[in-house]
Amino acid sequence: MKAIINNCLLRYIDVGSPNAIPIIFIHGFPFSHRMWNFPGGQVEALSSTNRVVAYDIRGHGESEVGTGHYSIELFVDDLFSLMDHLQIPKAIICGLSMGGYIALRAVERNPERILGLVLCDTRSEADGNEAKIRRANGIKFIQTNGMKFYAQDYVKIVFASSSFETHPESIKIIQSIVERTASTSIFGTLLALAARTDTTPSLPNIKCPTLILVGEKDNVTPVNASQSLNKAIPGSRMEIIPNAGHISNMENSVEFNKHLIEFVSKII
Repeated sequence: MKAIINNCLLRYIDVGSPNAIPIIFIHGFPFSHRMWNFPGGQVEALSSTNRVVAYDIRGHGESEVGTGHYSIELFVDDLFSLMDHLQIPKAIICGLSMGGYIALRAVERNPERILGLVLCDTRSEADGNEAKIRRANGIKFIQTNGMKFYAQDYVKIVFASSSFETHPESIKIIQSIVERTASTSIFGTLLALAARTDTTPSLPNIKCPTLILVGEKDNVTPVNASQSLNKAIPGSRMEIIPNAGHISNMENSVEFNKHLIEFVSKII
């Protein structure tokens, strides 16, 4: 389905029981809702018990690119506008990597709209100088080499090396999504990520149930970043997903789904 959300055409899916507790999945950079919606994935795992929404962030997947002038603040505006459009006053929010940044800022801004948080392979800290330079170099790389080579390099960073043998289809899906993403969107999102606020000071204020999931081989947001979240968020629970890198939900969906389903089932 598609709808004009916050003056932008967004693509989303809305499945499961309309009267059940909604869970909204927010993908990482620069992916799409398809990272949750695959055989054995999270949409399939929860659609029999919950209302499940997964959407393409503006500029990603099949959502409109627009001007490319993005910010995490704008992405949070889009999230709440989508919830309003779907008449969802409160929801469980599950975000991976960039999706986690959006979820953390969303709960900081409007905690009353968040029933529960699932923070996957993410962190609360803002970019330091080294990370900002790395994002700037990503823009230069694309300008010089194009999206195809960027996508080929990117999957090597986000997937554990073992996943290239155990989950080749997942790698093909992600590489294809990245390759087809408009460079304007990539540039705008990289700048948005580099400019995002630090949500660390607000972590002790999070009152909703929180689950933190991280791949044991995640080199992008390593285990210690999740441990910091776990330590700062009162009552949060953390689980390490074995044999998984940065995209832990695809690299070990069985283990990921087990913890996710258990967590979601306890929220009423």
